[in-house]
Amino acid sequence: MTSQQAGSSLYRICSRKGLSRILCAEARRQSTRGLSHATRTSCSSSAIRTRTLDFRRPYLIGRGLATRSETSAAAQMIEGDIYPKDAWTNTPSSILAKLPRRLHQQQNHPISILRNLIEAHFRDFSAISPASAIVTTHMNFDELGFPADHPGRSLTDSYYLNQTHMLRTHTSAHEVETFRAGHDKWLLSADVYRRDEIDSSHYPVFHQMEGARVWTRDQLPELKVLNAKMAEELAACPLVIEDISISSDSNPYQAQHDPEVAKEIAQNLKHSLNSMIFQLFGRLKAKSTDEEPLRVRWIEAFFPFTTPSYEVEVFFNGEWLEILGCGVVQQKTLDNAGVPQKMGWAFGLGLERIAMILFSIPDIRLFWSEDTRFLRQFSEGQINTFKPYSKYPPCYKDLSFWLPEEKNPKEARGAKAAGGGMTGVQSFHENDFCEIVRDVAGDLIESVTLIDEFTNKKTGRNSKCYRLNYRSMDRSLLNEEVNALQDQVIQRLVEELQIEPR
Repeated sequence: MTSQQAGSSLYRICSRKGLSRILCAEARRQSTRGLSHATRTSCSSSAIRTRTLDFRRPYLIGRGLATRSETSAAAQMIEGDIYPKDAWTNTPSSILAKLPRRLHQQQNHPISILRNLIEAHFRDFSAISPASAIVTTHMNFDELGFPADHPGRSLTDSYYLNQTHMLRTHTSAHEVETFRAGHDKWLLSADVYRRDEIDSSHYPVFHQMEGARVWTRDQLPELKVLNAKMAEELAACPLVIEDISISSDSNPYQAQHDPEVAKEIAQNLKHSLNSMIFQLFGRLKAKSTDEEPLRVRWIEAFFPFTTPSYEVEVFFNGEWLEILGCGVVQQKTLDNAGVPQKMGWAFGLGLERIAMILFSIPDIRLFWSEDTRFLRQFSEGQINTFKPYSKYPPCYKDLSFWLPEEKNPKEARGAKAAGGGMTGVQSFHENDFCEIVRDVAGDLIESVTLIDEFTNKKTGRNSKCYRLNYRSMDRSLLNEEVNALQDQVIQRLVEELQIEPR
């Protein structure tokens, strides 16, 4: 927590006396109800003990997440700039603390190694890294053609500083400004932020790379010659390309584009990315005993900022893995950038997703570890298989609760559909639940899984039961420590989501 945040009323620390009253009341309820889902627990690291709270740790109650910003402070300072708060403000301090980390620029880190390998492959492309993850909502959505009701705009999916500024959800937020700056061939790498579920492959902060190449109209005749040369080079590689993508009504060329020219642009995109994929995954194939050639598959897709659009998959370790999305840039995007005379392609990929495959990293949380046993395993320019240094025991807690009753369900559904839940009663959303768990437990939470739900036929109330699996990547957790975290989680959920533990 920064000094500015510590001085604000984003959080208030419960007094020992006040917290004791809460716990005593809870104890009385449990004694009359018996053991419930809310207190079921399993810890491999130590024997089960009576649940107690460590008063040496502060118990924090935060503001509401998706629908509320109940703070007295009218503004917050982030990276030296002041951002007024409003009803859209939903970014916790735990997420803001990630802004300076910039793993994609940390030497000898797997994310940085992968970024450098891709940049070396596209050696005549400009390498760009924006200075800040804070963008306007106009940059993140409007300039790229996102509909007003797109779910990505929702407070349950994105981190907002206020109604006009947010943490970028994708590197495409910088696409228009990069084209506007005159770059024709570029790679842009950055950290991006999304509210998401909790498991081994999802994290609220991850890293993307955006790549693009555009031509002016008078340069386009060169494409046929260039494509023929690239096709010849790829034919010499042990690579099988399955291209089932076609131009169709569901994945059309743009009306303002000559179909033949758009076809050549799409072909150049495919040659460029097939070559990159072979350079990355071909290294591993060469080390393995598998003599089969690398297989790549292209399928049609949909993205608001490209058409036609494609997803690319690689057949690796016996399964197809999606690794990137791409397509021909929407002409409107280039028009907005002030370069209507240009046409081209763009792609976006998740660096963590590919790095987890290439380096055999089993849990996305490891990328954020500062343990030297992890960091010392990697060196620039090399793809090494991660060697686990230990598998510490898990500790799970089941939490069962009633959802809050909606006083005005129609109004709540309407607010949710509008992409923000700004009015009325907000329906329960799992991303809100996971956000509180992450904010309390940080990287000590391994997964959150819905294991049961039902509706009481008499009252109509809905109940959910989640299993919270705690596990540190670096050490064994004590049962008392996990109990304290679980108590904080429950307290925050009651305060902010108005759940009723069972």
